[in-house]
Amino acid sequence: MFKHVALLVRKAGLTHEEFVAYWQTNHTPIARDIEGVVRYTTVLPVDPDASEFDGIAELSFEDLDALHDALGSEGSRDYDPEKGKAREAREDVDNFLAVEERPRLIGEEVLRKDETGPDTTGLYKHSAFLVRKDGLTHEEFRDHWLNEHVPIAREIPGVVRYATVLPTDPENAEFDGVAELYFEDLDALRAALGHESARDYDPDDPKSRAAREDVDEFLAVADRPRFVGRETVQTDVAGGT
Repeated sequence: MFKHVALLVRKAGLTHEEFVAYWQTNHTPIARDIEGVVRYTTVLPVDPDASEFDGIAELSFEDLDALHDALGSEGSRDYDPEKGKAREAREDVDNFLAVEERPRLIGEEVLRKDETGPDTTGLYKHSAFLVRKDGLTHEEFRDHWLNEHVPIAREIPGVVRYATVLPTDPENAEFDGVAELYFEDLDALRAALGHESARDYDPDDPKSRAAREDVDEFLAVADRPRFVGRETVQTDVAGGT
Protein backbone atom coordinates (compact mmCIF):
# COMPACT_ATOMS: atom_id res chain seq x y z
CA MET A 1 0.00 0.00 0.00
CA PHE A 2 1.33 3.43 -0.94
CA LYS A 3 0.44 6.28 1.36
CA HIS A 4 0.51 10.07 1.34
CA VAL A 5 0.90 11.35 4.89
CA ALA A 6 0.37 15.08 5.41
CA LEU A 7 1.02 16.94 8.65
CA LEU A 8 -1.51 19.76 8.53
CA VAL A 9 -0.95 23.36 9.56
CA ARG A 10 -3.95 25.68 9.52
CA LYS A 11 -4.10 28.82 7.44
CA ALA A 12 -3.26 32.10 9.15
CA GLY A 13 -6.32 33.68 10.73
CA LEU A 14 -8.08 30.40 11.54
CA THR A 15 -8.45 29.00 15.03
CA HIS A 16 -7.85 25.29 15.51
CA GLU A 17 -11.60 24.81 15.99
CA GLU A 18 -12.38 26.63 12.72
CA PHE A 19 -9.75 24.56 10.93
CA VAL A 20 -11.21 21.28 12.22
CA ALA A 21 -14.77 22.28 11.30
CA TYR A 22 -13.76 23.15 7.73
CA TRP A 23 -11.53 20.10 7.32
CA GLN A 24 -14.12 17.63 8.54
CA THR A 25 -17.22 19.23 7.00
CA ASN A 26 -15.98 20.66 3.70
CA HIS A 27 -12.72 18.98 2.72
CA THR A 28 -13.10 15.40 3.91
CA PRO A 29 -16.13 14.61 1.68
CA ILE A 30 -14.02 15.69 -1.30
CA ALA A 31 -10.78 13.96 -0.28
CA ARG A 32 -12.31 10.57 0.41
CA ASP A 33 -13.60 10.46 -3.18
CA ILE A 34 -10.27 11.30 -4.83
CA GLU A 35 -9.69 8.95 -7.72
CA GLY A 36 -7.68 5.90 -6.65
CA VAL A 37 -8.02 6.37 -2.89
CA VAL A 38 -8.64 3.03 -1.15
CA ARG A 39 -8.27 4.24 2.44
CA TYR A 40 -8.48 7.69 3.99
CA THR A 41 -7.91 8.42 7.66
CA THR A 42 -7.79 11.62 9.66
CA VAL A 43 -6.07 12.10 13.01
CA LEU A 44 -6.96 14.90 15.42
CA PRO A 45 -4.61 15.91 18.24
CA VAL A 46 -5.58 14.81 21.75
CA ASP A 47 -4.18 18.10 23.07
CA PRO A 48 -4.19 20.83 20.39
CA ASP A 49 -2.36 23.32 22.60
CA ALA A 50 0.57 20.92 23.02
CA SER A 51 0.56 19.61 19.46
CA GLU A 52 3.10 20.55 16.82
CA PHE A 53 0.44 20.34 14.08
CA ASP A 54 -3.33 20.70 13.67
CA GLY A 55 -3.93 17.21 12.29
CA ILE A 56 -2.79 14.42 10.02
CA ALA A 57 -4.41 13.31 6.76
CA GLU A 58 -3.46 9.93 5.31
CA LEU A 59 -4.57 8.81 1.85
CA SER A 60 -3.66 5.33 0.65
CA PHE A 61 -3.48 4.00 -2.90
CA GLU A 62 -2.72 0.57 -4.32
CA ASP A 63 -0.78 2.14 -7.20
CA LEU A 64 2.01 4.71 -6.83
CA ASP A 65 1.27 6.31 -10.21
CA ALA A 66 -2.33 6.92 -9.11
CA LEU A 67 -1.04 8.60 -5.95
CA HIS A 68 1.28 10.85 -7.94
CA ASP A 69 -1.52 11.76 -10.37
CA ALA A 70 -3.81 12.74 -7.49
CA LEU A 71 -1.45 14.30 -4.95
CA GLY A 72 1.80 15.13 -6.72
CA SER A 73 5.28 13.61 -6.58
CA GLU A 74 7.78 13.58 -3.73
CA GLY A 75 9.85 16.39 -5.15
CA SER A 76 6.97 18.83 -5.73
CA ARG A 77 5.02 20.60 -3.01
CA ASP A 78 2.59 22.06 -5.54
CA TYR A 79 0.80 20.25 -8.34
CA ASP A 80 -2.08 20.68 -10.79
CA PRO A 81 -4.28 17.60 -11.22
CA GLU A 82 -6.06 17.54 -14.52
CA LYS A 83 -9.60 16.84 -13.37
CA GLY A 84 -12.03 15.24 -10.98
CA LYS A 85 -11.98 15.11 -7.19
CA ALA A 86 -8.19 15.35 -7.12
CA ARG A 87 -8.35 18.79 -8.72
CA GLU A 88 -11.23 19.86 -6.47
CA ALA A 89 -9.33 18.74 -3.37
CA ARG A 90 -6.16 20.57 -4.45
CA GLU A 91 -8.07 23.79 -4.98
CA ASP A 92 -9.83 23.43 -1.63
CA VAL A 93 -6.69 23.06 0.50
CA ASP A 94 -5.91 26.73 -0.02
CA ASN A 95 -9.09 27.57 1.90
CA PHE A 96 -7.86 26.18 5.21
CA LEU A 97 -4.21 25.03 5.02
CA ALA A 98 -0.85 26.80 5.04
CA VAL A 99 0.34 24.60 2.19
CA GLU A 100 4.01 25.61 2.29
CA GLU A 101 4.20 24.82 6.02
CA ARG A 102 2.70 21.35 5.65
CA PRO A 103 5.35 18.59 5.84
CA ARG A 104 4.44 15.40 4.02
CA LEU A 105 5.78 12.00 3.07
CA ILE A 106 4.94 9.61 0.26
CA GLY A 107 5.90 6.06 1.12
CA GLU A 108 5.11 2.37 1.22
CA GLU A 109 3.32 1.19 4.34
CA VAL A 110 4.08 -2.18 5.93
CA LEU A 111 2.19 -3.50 8.95
CA ARG A 112 4.58 -4.87 11.57
CA LYS A 113 1.92 -5.75 14.14
CA ASP A 114 -1.86 -5.82 13.90
CA GLU A 115 -4.22 -6.86 16.68
CA THR A 116 -7.04 -4.57 15.54
CA GLY A 117 -7.91 -5.16 11.90
CA PRO A 118 -8.58 -2.30 9.46
CA ASP A 119 -11.08 -0.35 11.58
CA THR A 120 -8.75 1.87 13.62
CA THR A 121 -11.38 4.49 14.40
CA GLY A 122 -11.07 5.59 18.02
CA LEU A 123 -7.54 4.31 18.54
CA TYR A 124 -4.85 6.60 19.89
CA LYS A 125 -1.92 6.96 17.56
CA HIS A 126 1.67 8.11 17.97
CA SER A 127 3.14 9.14 14.60
CA ALA A 128 6.88 9.81 14.57
CA PHE A 129 8.33 11.47 11.48
CA LEU A 130 11.84 10.11 11.47
CA VAL A 131 15.05 11.98 10.68
CA ARG A 132 18.25 9.98 10.65
CA LYS A 133 21.18 10.73 12.91
CA ASP A 134 24.09 12.74 11.49
CA GLY A 135 26.64 10.50 9.85
CA LEU A 136 24.17 7.84 8.74
CA THR A 137 23.09 7.25 5.17
CA HIS A 138 19.41 6.59 4.52
CA GLU A 139 20.31 2.94 3.82
CA GLU A 140 22.12 2.62 7.16
CA PHE A 141 19.20 4.26 8.92
CA ARG A 142 16.77 1.90 7.19
CA ASP A 143 18.82 -1.16 8.14
CA HIS A 144 18.94 -0.23 11.83
CA TRP A 145 15.29 0.81 11.99
CA LEU A 146 13.86 -2.31 10.38
CA ASN A 147 16.27 -4.91 11.72
CA GLU A 148 17.15 -3.58 15.17
CA HIS A 149 14.47 -1.15 16.30
CA VAL A 150 11.24 -2.59 14.90
CA PRO A 151 11.55 -5.88 16.84
CA ILE A 152 11.96 -3.85 20.04
CA ALA A 153 9.15 -1.39 19.30
CA ARG A 154 6.69 -4.19 18.52
CA GLU A 155 6.99 -5.36 22.13
CA ILE A 156 6.22 -2.00 23.75
CA PRO A 157 3.38 -2.61 26.25
CA GLY A 158 0.00 -1.49 24.95
CA VAL A 159 0.89 -1.41 21.24
CA VAL A 160 -1.97 -3.02 19.30
CA ARG A 161 -0.96 -1.95 15.80
CA TYR A 162 2.39 -0.83 14.40
CA ALA A 163 3.16 0.30 10.87
CA THR A 164 6.26 1.62 9.15
CA VAL A 165 6.24 3.91 6.13
CA LEU A 166 9.40 4.16 4.03
CA PRO A 167 9.73 6.89 1.38
CA THR A 168 9.44 5.72 -2.21
CA ASP A 169 11.96 8.40 -3.24
CA PRO A 170 14.35 8.97 -0.29
CA GLU A 171 16.40 11.64 -2.06
CA ASN A 172 13.35 13.89 -2.41
CA ALA A 173 11.59 12.94 0.82
CA GLU A 174 11.25 15.33 3.75
CA PHE A 175 11.71 12.47 6.23
CA ASP A 176 13.50 9.13 6.33
CA GLY A 177 10.32 7.35 7.40
CA VAL A 178 7.23 7.37 9.59
CA ALA A 179 6.58 5.09 12.54
CA GLU A 180 2.93 4.68 13.53
CA LEU A 181 2.12 3.04 16.87
CA TYR A 182 -1.49 2.56 17.98
CA PHE A 183 -2.89 2.13 21.50
CA GLU A 184 -6.40 1.57 22.82
CA ASP A 185 -5.63 3.69 25.90
CA LEU A 186 -4.11 7.19 25.95
CA ASP A 187 -2.50 6.65 29.36
CA ALA A 188 -0.74 3.55 28.01
CA LEU A 189 0.55 5.56 25.03
CA ARG A 190 1.90 8.29 27.27
CA ALA A 191 3.50 5.79 29.64
CA ALA A 192 5.26 4.08 26.75
CA LEU A 193 6.18 7.00 24.48
CA GLY A 194 5.88 10.14 26.58
CA HIS A 195 3.40 12.98 26.80
CA GLU A 196 2.73 14.93 23.60
CA SER A 197 4.12 18.11 25.19
CA ALA A 198 7.51 16.49 25.99
CA ARG A 199 10.07 15.51 23.38
CA ASP A 200 12.12 13.45 25.87
CA TYR A 201 10.91 10.94 28.46
CA ASP A 202 12.10 8.13 30.73
CA PRO A 203 9.62 5.23 30.68
CA ASP A 204 9.38 2.83 33.60
CA ASP A 205 8.72 -0.39 31.70
CA PRO A 206 11.92 -2.17 30.55
CA LYS A 207 10.61 -2.79 27.01
CA SER A 208 9.54 0.83 26.61
CA ARG A 209 12.89 1.93 28.02
CA ALA A 210 14.78 -0.29 25.57
CA ALA A 211 12.95 1.33 22.64
CA ARG A 212 13.63 4.82 24.00
CA GLU A 213 17.33 4.12 24.44
CA ASP A 214 17.65 2.63 20.96
CA VAL A 215 16.30 5.69 19.14
CA ASP A 216 19.48 7.57 20.05
CA GLU A 217 21.41 5.04 17.97
CA PHE A 218 19.88 6.08 14.65
CA LEU A 219 17.56 9.10 15.04
CA ALA A 220 18.05 12.84 15.41
CA VAL A 221 15.41 13.02 18.13
CA ALA A 222 15.30 16.81 18.36
CA ASP A 223 14.63 17.05 14.60
CA ARG A 224 11.86 14.44 14.62
CA PRO A 225 8.34 15.89 14.50
CA ARG A 226 5.76 13.74 16.22
CA PHE A 227 2.04 13.75 16.67
CA VAL A 228 -0.26 12.14 19.23
CA GLY A 229 -3.89 11.95 18.17
CA ARG A 230 -7.04 9.91 17.78
CA GLU A 231 -7.75 8.35 14.40
CA THR A 232 -10.93 8.18 12.33
CA VAL A 233 -11.26 6.00 9.24
CA GLN A 234 -13.16 8.16 6.75
CA THR A 235 -13.21 5.53 4.01
CA ASP A 236 -11.72 2.07 3.51
CA VAL A 237 -12.65 0.38 0.26
CA ALA A 238 -10.88 -2.87 1.14
CA GLY A 239 -12.34 -2.90 4.64
CA GLY A 240 -15.83 -2.11 3.46
CA THR A 241 -16.27 1.25 5.20
